[in-house]
Amino acid sequence: MLEGFASFPSIVDLLDIIIVAVVLYWVMLLVRGTRAERMLWGLAIIVLVYFISARMELYTFHWILNKFLASIVIIIIVVFQQDIRKALVQMGRPFTSHRVSSTEFLDEIYKAVITMSTNRIGGLIVIERGIDLGDFIDTGVTLDAEVSKELLLTIFNPSTPLHDGAVVIRNSRIFKAGCILPLTGKELTKSMGTRHRAAIGLSEETDAVIVVVSEKTGEVSLVVEERLELGIEPTELLSRLKRVIETENGQKRGLFHWRRSKA
Repeated sequence: MLEGFASFPSIVDLLDIIIVAVVLYWVMLLVRGTRAERMLWGLAIIVLVYFISARMELYTFHWILNKFLASIVIIIIVVFQQDIRKALVQMGRPFTSHRVSSTEFLDEIYKAVITMSTNRIGGLIVIERGIDLGDFIDTGVTLDAEVSKELLLTIFNPSTPLHDGAVVIRNSRIFKAGCILPLTGKELTKSMGTRHRAAIGLSEETDAVIVVVSEKTGEVSLVVEERLELGIEPTELLSRLKRVIETENGQKRGLFHWRRSKA
């Protein structure tokens, strides 16, 4: 009778299975909608073929796959270093990310964007969240000033030397202005200029919330985690921004969140 019970998995075995399942599920959540997702599916096919080749005794083909899989970890790190960096940041966010103490500064951004959109003044406003933007804003001029409509309009006035760069808001204050952001390598439509390319480029590296005002059309766009929303009505911008910031403050974006699809 005891021999029959011995065939059942022990508590340690069940715990091992649960841990592996949770880790795999977490990895699926992190890579969903990214290029890494397609790569993992391709890797799964290679692993399947690897075992099939061993079963069918295709020794040469099996040897080639064995050498490839032996170096796959290095290949993944080199090719997907950005995705890995963001995944690790997401994992540590519940313990390290700061909350925006107040959303009052969003009203000033909204007022400035309304005026900029009406008068077709180009602008690029970045709101820092969990990931520190220090590596991407070294080129900017430090201001550490209160967010106000008047100051934002002054910075983005075409006659000022800082208007071409981005304004970075940290801890509800204008931290820097005139920042040169990394540009995305993705193909964009002709209607999108350098500001859109910079906004998407920064979103590929960080979790910042980015507002873009087109100088040509006055169109307002919002970029969050590589998701680009074009043609947002200026009157809707405030509610969109508050929704994103309040979601962050409410910690609805924890370890296990589904990644939104890209536009």
